[in-house]
Amino acid sequence: MKNKSFKYFHLLFALLLFSGKLFADDIQSIGVPYVQNYPKSSYLSGNQNWSIAKDKNGVMYFGNAEGLLTFDGKYWQQYKMPNRQIVRAVATENGLIYTGSFGEFGYWSYQNKHLTYKSLINLIPKPNKITDEVWKIYIVGKKVIFQTFSTIYVYENQKVSVVKGPGTFLFTHAVGNKIFAQILGKGLFELKNNKLVALPNSEIIGTTGVLSILPYKNGGYIIGTSKNGLFVYDGVTFIPFASDANSFLKTFQLNNGVKLLNKYYAYGTILNGLIIIDENGKIVQRINKSSGLQNNTILSLYADNEQNLWAGLDNGIDRIELNSPLYFYFDKTGQFGTVYSSLIVKNKIYLGTNQGLFVSPWLPENGNLNSNFDFRLIQNSQGQVWDLSLIDNQLICGHNDGSFIINGDQMQKTSSINGGWTIKKLNSNPNYLIQGTYTGLVLFKKDAAGNWAFSHKISGFGEPSRYVEQDNKGDIWVSHAYKGLYKLTLSSDLKSAKNIQFYNEKNGLPSSFNINMFNVENKLIFSSDNGFLVYDDISNRFSKYDVLNKKLGSFSTSNKIISAGFKKYWFINHGKMSLVHLTEPGKIEIDSNRFSILDGRMVQYYENISQISNKIYLISVDDGFVIYNSTTSNNQSQNPKLPSVLIRKVEDITDKYSTLSENGSLQDLIEIPFSRNNIRISFALPYYRQAKVKYQFYLEGYSNQWSDWSSATQKDFTNLTKGTYRFKVRAKLNENIISEITVLEFKILPPWYGSNWAISFYVIIGIIALYAGKRIYEAKLMKDQQKITDKLQTEKEEFLKKEAEATEKQIIKIQTEKLQAELAGKNRELANSAMSLVYKNELLQKLSEEMNKLKDENGKKLSEDQLRKIQKVIDDGMNDERDWNLFENSFNEAHESFFKKLKANHPDLVPNDLKLCAYLHMNMSSKEMASLLNISLRGVEIRRYRLRKKLEVPHDKNLTEFLMEL
Repeated sequence: MKNKSFKYFHLLFALLLFSGKLFADDIQSIGVPYVQNYPKSSYLSGNQNWSIAKDKNGVMYFGNAEGLLTFDGKYWQQYKMPNRQIVRAVATENGLIYTGSFGEFGYWSYQNKHLTYKSLINLIPKPNKITDEVWKIYIVGKKVIFQTFSTIYVYENQKVSVVKGPGTFLFTHAVGNKIFAQILGKGLFELKNNKLVALPNSEIIGTTGVLSILPYKNGGYIIGTSKNGLFVYDGVTFIPFASDANSFLKTFQLNNGVKLLNKYYAYGTILNGLIIIDENGKIVQRINKSSGLQNNTILSLYADNEQNLWAGLDNGIDRIELNSPLYFYFDKTGQFGTVYSSLIVKNKIYLGTNQGLFVSPWLPENGNLNSNFDFRLIQNSQGQVWDLSLIDNQLICGHNDGSFIINGDQMQKTSSINGGWTIKKLNSNPNYLIQGTYTGLVLFKKDAAGNWAFSHKISGFGEPSRYVEQDNKGDIWVSHAYKGLYKLTLSSDLKSAKNIQFYNEKNGLPSSFNINMFNVENKLIFSSDNGFLVYDDISNRFSKYDVLNKKLGSFSTSNKIISAGFKKYWFINHGKMSLVHLTEPGKIEIDSNRFSILDGRMVQYYENISQISNKIYLISVDDGFVIYNSTTSNNQSQNPKLPSVLIRKVEDITDKYSTLSENGSLQDLIEIPFSRNNIRISFALPYYRQAKVKYQFYLEGYSNQWSDWSSATQKDFTNLTKGTYRFKVRAKLNENIISEITVLEFKILPPWYGSNWAISFYVIIGIIALYAGKRIYEAKLMKDQQKITDKLQTEKEEFLKKEAEATEKQIIKIQTEKLQAELAGKNRELANSAMSLVYKNELLQKLSEEMNKLKDENGKKLSEDQLRKIQKVIDDGMNDERDWNLFENSFNEAHESFFKKLKANHPDLVPNDLKLCAYLHMNMSSKEMASLLNISLRGVEIRRYRLRKKLEVPHDKNLTEFLMEL
């Protein structure tokens, strides 16, 4: 027991030492930093990248096999040299980008808003001519040094000076304000005032290639050679640098170097990637193709001001995130498969995978951490490993074939129940462990030696038990993604399950699938696809945990929760992870951005995160593991300095794409023709470390407020009206740090018909139009006055005419009325005359009748002769033509045209017919007509009938009406 206690104390001490080491060091030794690959397919240029530089705005420049390559964190852009040469060297200063290639060197600058190249070889003095490659460019003060194998060219004050050496140059190196050059076979020289001064005693390295000179402590230099390793130069002597890296650099051929974080050195090789050493020569990192690089040949290295190490490769570009909180160990060769669980116990790291249980030393014998793990498969562990749990200093392995106690490299089987998914102490009885398996629940109990051993399988419950938790009442909750959620009670002897209850939609669950449970701050909560749930024992129902769900946001649908220490938990939402702090009551802090690079890399539903110390965690991923150091992340996040957003391109998208400006961050006003008033603005934040970047923009003169935050880095504006616009954009990093506002000002010119000359023309035309309008108006006014006068005269005449017509009509009306009165009088007279005739004839008729009744004194009738004479007198009186003539004259006066029309239309009418027509026209009765005509009523009817035929009166027409209408 004492020995075990001593080993355990040693383990704790080692872990604490390791934690302290991680706190102190900037670059960890375990695993490798995050490496971001930029393959040729992403930057669409040549394979090889010979040099790297960064300007003050944060834009990266690469000397590429096909020209100059630029990168701003979002957009790549390629620029060709005049003769499409390879760019071997690049350097930047004061907005100029200096490049060198075969037979050419010069600089790039923005001219007319486009990056344009200007050659400087025309400034080379006449006798000299550049005929080889420019391999190095350095900027020292006001001088720009261009170096080829034969010559050094110094550009200063618009002039180029030529420096020749006593032999062939290899490479020049800039350290501070000093320029060192190696001349093959001669040693090292320093360039002073455009002259080469030999360094004493440098002949010792004169026969090997000096490929790196970097500043070292105490004002010295560390020199890297291609075949003889590293040397330290103190200004007087050259001493081989005793470093573990020497053999590596000699074997794999050092090619370049760069100083990192003021106390580390990175060296790239030709054959095996790069290494990082500290000032004492100890190897801190080995990074090659097997650990994340795209290629093992490092052509160039560059350390920027954001703790990024850029590597230009023989095929691609890589960015290594130094001082990262995440360090990786990947199984690129497929040695151990997919990692389901990982744990560090007693200086050993264990990986439980789908192929078995693997182990490697965690702290080597010399105590130095490094990434050279030696994983070996523990004998007889082949198969699926589900769980690794350290309980009371004993490592228990849940395996497909059962459960095992692991001791070093040995494993002892303690349970044959297949599928040990999860195991933990039974809260109600800490002397027991409860394990969830394929076929139910299993209990473990310590044996006489104090080791956990299989006790028994709990009877009465045989469902798959992926998650097992015990609540505050002692009830056991069991869940499986596909088998549902159960609650059961253990018997007093812990051997059987009773009161088993299955929960589904009837109990308030959104579904019986994908329900998991976790203990958070001694409270049992249940996860689902609709958010977290809590259980109410009284109602026996589940309800949404809205207070927690609202604060967690997108992580409210997490499928797993893992404890991360005091009031901290890992919430894992289907491959995405966040660290949630519950340190303050009622407040939740969610940190997810820094873990975005792990999205989708953990084994879904079997995510595993082990806590090594208070600040260090081991995260299992598909093909290895990741070390997370929260101290490093906290130090990084305290005062991060954000660069300004760069407006990279302004494009015309009216009908075809054309670039208006390749750098919208310039102060020059961009003027855009009105006919091309559809533009696209592209922008980017030159921040290269892993982070969640969102942008917000606002166009003054177009909109009234800032846009919503989004990850979009382009914005189109269409149909812009004329005027001056100010495009403002800013970035937000990891949801909490906001950059300064970048402003782009541009102007939409007025259309041709709205330009200044057009407006001047409009003014002149307007003046002419006003004058002409005045004259036209005056003429029109006179014309209108004449029209009004004529109109008044016409209206007056028309008025007088209308008055005359009205008077005439009145006269005619009076005359008509007078004539009608006269006619009426004549009609009355005619009627009276006719009635008189009728009366006379009736009287004569009565006299005739009375005469026939007369008798003489003897009572006899009068003689026939007497009666005949008297009757003749009476008949003559009744047929007197004078009466008719008088009536006819009166009738003609009243109805002047009646007989004319009648005779004209019917010339065959006889006088008696005319008389009958006249009487009918006057609407006389048949009796009156019989008296006037001195005929019987029957005779009148006969005459009427004959008259109808002569007049051809239709059968449906009344004869009297026909005659009255004439």
